[in-house]
Amino acid sequence: MRIKRHTCLILLTLVIAGLVHIAPAQAQYLVSGKICDRDGEPLAGAAVSIHGLKGTGTVADAEGRYTLTIPDDDSHTIVASFIGFMTQSRIVRPDGIPAQDFILSENPVTLEQVVVTGTRTPRTLMESPITTRVITDLDISKSDASNVQDLLQMELPGIEFSFSMDQQVNINFQGFGGNSVLFLIDGERVAGETLDNVDYNRLNLDNVERIEIVKGAASSLYGSNAVGGVVNLITKDSGKPWSANLSTRFGAHNAQQYNAAIGVSGGKVSNMLNAQYNGIDTYDVGGQGDFSTVYGSRILSFKDRLVYTPADNLKFTARAGYYERERDSDILVKDRYRSLSGGLKGEWDISDDADLEVSYSYDEYDKSDYMTAGKTDLLNYSNVQHNARVLFNYVFGKTGTLTAGGDFMNDYLMSYQFEDGGSRSQITADGFVQFDWNAFRNFSVIGAVRYDWFSERKLSSFAPKLGLMYKTEDEKAGHFTFRGSYAKGFRAPTLKEMYMSFDMASIFMIYGNPDLQPEVSHNFLLSAEYFKRHFNVTVSGFFNMVSDGISTVWNQELRGMHYTNMAPSNIAGADLTFSMRLPCGVGTKLAYTYTKEYTTDGSPSLSTTRPHSLTARIEYGREWKNYGFDLALNGRFLSPFTTNVYSGSDYTTLARQHYPGYTIWKLVLSQSIWKGIRLNLTVDNLFNYRPKYYYNNSPATVGTTFAAGLAIAIEEMFEK
Repeated sequence: MRIKRHTCLILLTLVIAGLVHIAPAQAQYLVSGKICDRDGEPLAGAAVSIHGLKGTGTVADAEGRYTLTIPDDDSHTIVASFIGFMTQSRIVRPDGIPAQDFILSENPVTLEQVVVTGTRTPRTLMESPITTRVITDLDISKSDASNVQDLLQMELPGIEFSFSMDQQVNINFQGFGGNSVLFLIDGERVAGETLDNVDYNRLNLDNVERIEIVKGAASSLYGSNAVGGVVNLITKDSGKPWSANLSTRFGAHNAQQYNAAIGVSGGKVSNMLNAQYNGIDTYDVGGQGDFSTVYGSRILSFKDRLVYTPADNLKFTARAGYYERERDSDILVKDRYRSLSGGLKGEWDISDDADLEVSYSYDEYDKSDYMTAGKTDLLNYSNVQHNARVLFNYVFGKTGTLTAGGDFMNDYLMSYQFEDGGSRSQITADGFVQFDWNAFRNFSVIGAVRYDWFSERKLSSFAPKLGLMYKTEDEKAGHFTFRGSYAKGFRAPTLKEMYMSFDMASIFMIYGNPDLQPEVSHNFLLSAEYFKRHFNVTVSGFFNMVSDGISTVWNQELRGMHYTNMAPSNIAGADLTFSMRLPCGVGTKLAYTYTKEYTTDGSPSLSTTRPHSLTARIEYGREWKNYGFDLALNGRFLSPFTTNVYSGSDYTTLARQHYPGYTIWKLVLSQSIWKGIRLNLTVDNLFNYRPKYYYNNSPATVGTTFAAGLAIAIEEMFEK
């Protein structure tokens, strides 16, 4: 009996122990779902883990799908993460919804963004030897900027857009004007200019994936006009089977904007069509100033991009665009601006190590006076550019990349500013070579040289560049990156600057100068960058030596303004940038720039460069399954400055002029209401700033204004 009793106790103990051991294995549940970005693209390789349980987790497959086993019957927090995106977490329960999808937002602090502008070869920001600033589509959305001028001023200190004569828009980019800053769309030049600036209204933000900015000389890759920097707008391709996006925005002064984008992709062909209308009424600013009325305008534009991929290693891209703007500068005569652009590009991956790109682009920009009484259009300006390019890349294993190429451009200009409204043309040819060398594991060198030739006066120029980068890698301590570079920039005199003969409202004449020398700059840059998971700090210093700068001065002998090469000048300064984005949804970005411009011979400076400028953004955002929001407060500060200006009835004398500084803030609430529906509410000039006197470089604000925008991505409504 005793043996049987012991045997029963032993058996009972074993059964209980077995049940205890088996219970956890049975008390488990599964969670599955899909991980994608805000555009619905799957994030293959994204990680999903259980917070607090080491060694648990899984990875999303090629379609972004995952299945995760929860090892017990408790509630847990699961975390989805992917390089370059904000980490997202969610609580799951055994009796909850088993399907858990994640839509990850791009991390604005990340250095994994791929850029091409600084080197022409795809490199991440962390790996690029050339300092590049990137404004992402997420930044654009949060800024609620209605045009590229507002966006750049909000995101980039040291840049200021202002009015010049007849309210034409002028840029100052850390001491460089519009003729020294090269604006590109997908790497292609933009034809046409007014008072040395391109038509910035052509650079609409519809369908822009990102904007890459390289400060300092970039002539070794992009040639003339890249003396002070490059701003490259890169557009999106169609990657979904189909997409249809509609958006509208309403603001002060009857400002209206309508956008439509339709994309299809299937098999070997994809296409993206964009259309935009933008209009605003003329309005009075009131008070005293250089101007009292801001002209209204209407803009219509179309863009289409067709991609054909006949083989895995071969791709052809065709694009076409039309742009039209009418400005209400006068009741009887309206200013009209039109452009027609197109291009073809072929990309061939010759092997795993070599690829070849051949492209042709066409851009025509016209201006005309529209007579409202007779309804007639009088063409008075036409700039036509034909450009052909060849680009070759060869990768030497892990050693480096060789890039070589050349351009051939025909530039035609007919202008009312020429004598008798005549025309001129010239041919430009160039060749360049660059080697991006990974010298050691954490040290890389990039060197480039370019030769340009201009048919007018047989001008030519060599432009070298050298960049060095050293970085450290420590997940716990953070990443340090140090960069140093030298680059020569040049700007050949334009056809207008050489041959202009224009009567400026019968006040004085403006004369061209066929003997102008190219404008040359020598740019030196040092920077240090620190990056650790959620925040990034960059400090840099730059020094530009500019000689033979081209500008207009009063010529007593001609009794008019005359293009000439100016005295040498220097531009020195420093940049400081801090950005942070925490998993809790709090983010901030602070950027400060100091710039000092001065002539080396002590002659009077006509600079409009403000010495201090700062931009700031503080934001907080959260996302749930069917709703998300981001509240962002954006601000910019520009310091006062004093400079020399031409004055008098005939603009023949110089006088000192002081311009006040100012601060403007904008509050933007961006909301994802439901699948594919986004609503923006904006309060601009939050603290109701108004200039006491409206100078041309004062903001054309009448105080606090409000705007609202609605965007609908129709295809997202049908996605599961």
